[in-house]
Amino acid sequence: MEWLHLSPEEWIAVRLSIKVSIWATVASLPLGILIAYVLARKEFWGKAALNGIVHLPLILPPVVTGYLLLLTFGRRGPIGAFLDQNFGIVFSFRWTGAALACGVMAFPLMVRAIRLSIEAVDRKLEAAAGTLGASPPFVFATITLPLVLPGIIAGMILSFAKAMGEFGATITFVSNIPGETQTLPSAIYTFTQVPGGDLGALRLTLVSIVIAMIALVVSEVLARRVSRRMDIE
Repeated sequence: MEWLHLSPEEWIAVRLSIKVSIWATVASLPLGILIAYVLARKEFWGKAALNGIVHLPLILPPVVTGYLLLLTFGRRGPIGAFLDQNFGIVFSFRWTGAALACGVMAFPLMVRAIRLSIEAVDRKLEAAAGTLGASPPFVFATITLPLVLPGIIAGMILSFAKAMGEFGATITFVSNIPGETQTLPSAIYTFTQVPGGDLGALRLTLVSIVIAMIALVVSEVLARRVSRRMDIE
């Protein structure tokens, strides 16, 4: 079973994928909760447009999303040049860019899961707290947020899983640089392009499946624990 042993380069790709996926999920979570709340609770002009923009990465080809990120956040892009010149932050051809690309591609799934959870909350509970003098931020923090916690967990797991499997936008925006931007999908693609790389591709495919299954199991366990705690309370 020696063919199952990962090489140092393959371990780097695995660790980088996990690192990129975690950062993509955690960094986009606050904005995801905010956007989900706005879409679920607020009525305003342009709501349909905002909803469309949020879900656009699900419809566009990933390569198009990656190219748009390159135009916007590249060293010559308007945002990328500003961040580089003023703060020394560079996204293009860096692992941070891979995290950005993965976060953008996974963002719609996170928002969708959280929004559905917020819409399922009984608004009478929020209204009752408001009549007792609680401010909207306090109501959200003490009533709405705990009730939608299972949805937040589900959204985070979906986002993490999507980020782990993202390929098109990532390779377009940050290329396929070993040790810097070569995530699991990129490494698998590289193995399929070289003679005798089938075993390497198979090894990393199995690793991807194992990580995805672990994420799903953890999501189920956490959701059940949260539900039980809410039922007890």
